[in-house]
Amino acid sequence: MSNEMRAQRATAPGAHLQLVHLPRPVAGPGQVLVRVHASGVNPLDLKIRAGEATHARQPLPAILGIDLAGVVVDVGEGVSRFRQGDVVFGMTGGVGGHQGSLAEFAAVDADLLAVAPGNFTPREAASVPLIFITAWEGLIDRAKLQAGERVLVLGGAGGVGHMVVQLAKARGADVFAVDAAAKKSIIETDGATAIDRATPLEEAVAAHTGGEGFDIVYDTVGGAALDAAFTAVRPYSGRVVSCLGWGTHALAPLSFRAASYSGVFTLLPLLTGKGRAHHGEILRTAAKLAEAGQLRPRLDPTRYTLAETEAAHAAIRDRHAKGKVVIEIA
Repeated sequence: MSNEMRAQRATAPGAHLQLVHLPRPVAGPGQVLVRVHASGVNPLDLKIRAGEATHARQPLPAILGIDLAGVVVDVGEGVSRFRQGDVVFGMTGGVGGHQGSLAEFAAVDADLLAVAPGNFTPREAASVPLIFITAWEGLIDRAKLQAGERVLVLGGAGGVGHMVVQLAKARGADVFAVDAAAKKSIIETDGATAIDRATPLEEAVAAHTGGEGFDIVYDTVGGAALDAAFTAVRPYSGRVVSCLGWGTHALAPLSFRAASYSGVFTLLPLLTGKGRAHHGEILRTAAKLAEAGQLRPRLDPTRYTLAETEAAHAAIRDRHAKGKVVIEIA
């Protein structure tokens, strides 16, 4: 095996990516070396490239790519969960100064990985980690979803949104999802009741909860959508969670309902080193749901190689992608 690998490197804010040859990394203590088969593309990758994501703490030059799927080719000291030949997936780098997945190999913290679903292709597996972990942390870790509760997802046909819908359905919730009218069939295929985003939210509350409010509102949109979420939640027991709560918001509507709010920041374990094993746990659950047919990622049909990463990023930037964009590397 060569001691070199190909990788796409972002050199400076706004600059084109460079396809380069670099030394192949080595698995250190607690790490495994993964031969990357597929790298999931997230909008955050484009923001880091543009110099617009200081919260990701990823100085340039850097190899981007947060999600991966691939095969373990070497195991570092102290790792017992994985062995050579295991097919794995995870949210493993591309932020916090860690090498990302836009490379032929990556040495990654074994705690961040899980064995990939046996019924998924590498493209499918690489599309899941960030968006599923984000869904789980909001819906399960923060909101403590219970079977039978009514869940409203704002942006329900989006990347995180369609994971929230499917996870809520799998946990026995009654799920409603707001998005553009053209995305109604996507939402219904995932098992939720579609609500046109042109419909005032108070009308949806009246129609689907008898005016009581939803038990959980998961906001994936931010801005005015999060403000509206505060008015749509059930008094006393209602919970609002958001993965885009970065703006300035009036909390009075939420306070008047004696309801609660939680923010979701999925990058924290990668940035701080704390809580990484929980990400591996979450992905083991994702694999079980996938193998049970309860988790189906929606992929953009266009296939991209490592050399075509610029085109893949452009598909997201220009809003041409119809599902999650994944780059095939092996």
